Amino acid sequence: MQIVTLFTNSSMHLEPALVSSLRDALGGGDAVWLAPDQAAEFAVETLPNHLDDIWNSLQSEGVDLVAQPAEGRRKKMLLADMDSTMIQQECIDELAAEAGVGERVSEITARAMNGELDFDGALTERVGLLKGLAESVISEVLEKRIKLMPGGPVLLATMKAHGAYAALVSGGFTSFTAAIAEKLGFDEHRANTLLIENGVLTGDVGRPILGREAKVEALHDITKRRGIGVEDVLAVGDGANDLGMLQLAGTGVALHAKPAVQAQAQHRVNHGDLTALLYIQGYSKSDFVTA
Repeated sequence: MQIVTLFTNSSMHLEPALVSSLRDALGGGDAVWLAPDQAAEFAVETLPNHLDDIWNSLQSEGVDLVAQPAEGRRKKMLLADMDSTMIQQECIDELAAEAGVGERVSEITARAMNGELDFDGALTERVGLLKGLAESVISEVLEKRIKLMPGGPVLLATMKAHGAYAALVSGGFTSFTAAIAEKLGFDEHRANTLLIENGVLTGDVGRPILGREAKVEALHDITKRRGIGVEDVLAVGDGANDLGMLQLAGTGVALHAKPAVQAQAQHRVNHGDLTALLYIQGYSKSDFVTA
């Protein structure tokens, strides 16, 4: 049995006629509304071969679709990227803006996240441009520039209330993941370390660099430690360095992701916020826990 979940963002409406029409076309069961005007699901015996065409047509209407096996869709662990996933910004871009090299660094970041550049090389190049920046700028950026992605606090609070473990794994920096993990309630965090001497950034990061393979290793390491399988994990990210964990996890979601990432990810969310990750697990809005 497969479950088809349809959802949109809070500024739009999921039309009942659209849900009914698609359910009828796919021979699905009764529609269950997870949130009025925003999210609904129904079961089907098998998925059609033209599901991608259906997904594409729904995108033009501001609606996301996720189809997956009914069994095991509620996960025991959340593994999340940070930049442009749990927060709205790229931390290194915000630091670079303070250092006066914002445009150059943002260009490299965009290409790296779309898989056009080697992640390790792109990271060291960008960090090199931050050499001499005062360490105090990190706390200023956290306070003034970094905003949480909508739905993140509810996602964490709801999954943890139902016994899930949450890990934040970023190709960014521990200076930021520590603060975001604490704010959102992640159980642990992993990221790269900015090297600092005498209160200023040296222009380098600690080794080994946490990139794509390190995120996959984190997935294996944490699931083994927790006594669960990779199929029990919901992973979410937006960049090319997230693809390994997105493809390995039981449910991998590319959230507002770069085109190259969407093309290779299991599932794509372009319109919904982070509460979409609850809907696709079968949580209704009445189940949501306020952080």
